[in-house]
Parts: sequence; C-alpha cells; structure tokens
Amino acid sequence: MSAYTGNKLAAYSSVATHGGVAAGDPHRLVLMLIDGALERLAMARGCLERGDIAQKAALLQRTVSIIAELRASLDLSRGGALATNLDDLYDYMERQLVRANSENRSAGLDEVSGLLNEIRSAWAAVPLALRNSAARQL
Repeated sequence: MSAYTGNKLAAYSSVATHGGVAAGDPHRLVLMLIDGALERLAMARGCLERGDIAQKAALLQRTVSIIAELRASLDLSRGGALATNLDDLYDYMERQLVRANSENRSAGLDEVSGLLNEIRSAWAAVPLALRNSAARQL
C-alpha cells in the first residue's frame, strides 16, 4: 500500500470515528468508548507478546484514559449503587492496567478485557425504549 493510500485510509477512519461521535446518542458513545478500550487492550497484548514495550505502554495509557472518561461520565448522585459499583470497578481496572504495564503481565490485560466485555454486554442489552427514556431525562 502506498503512503498516499495509507493516509487516505487513516483520514477516512478519523472522519468515520468523529462522525460516529457527533451523531451518537449517549448510549452509543459509551459502547464506542468500551470498544475503543477493548481494541487498545488487544493491541497492547500483541505488543507485549512481541516485546514492543514502548508501544504497549502507550496503548495502555490510552486505555486508562478511556476508562477514566467512562468513570467521569458516571452520575454518582443519581446513579445509586450501580454508579458507585461501576466507579469502584473502573478504579480497579485502572489500577490493574497500571500494574500490568509496570510488571509486563498479560493476566491483568485479560482480566480487564473480561470485565469490559461483561459491562459491554450488559450495556448493549439495555432495551431501546429504556435508552430513549433515559436520554429524554438528560
């Protein structure tokens, strides 16, 4: 692939991502964040296996930033026990990723991937009517 073609593909990807964010509802945005974190975790795992420690660290830092964004989006005053539990779980995931990064351990990456996949499954299962009702309350 030529550099020109690669640049065009990167530009398209960027526009598609930003378009999805601009047009996305809050429910979809959370799914996009989780998907982005899962994608970066998979890439970091590959970097760890190849010994590309610098790229692994950069990807894990981006993943921690995404999880921090998910955590910051919680409404602890209205979300009750669910929001509090998610806050604690996101905090745990951030700490596990920092530890896995410093110790070069894939087990921590696998654990966080599993937790994010569980959250994603539950979030994706929220019925459309409930999502629309919640969006009207925002």
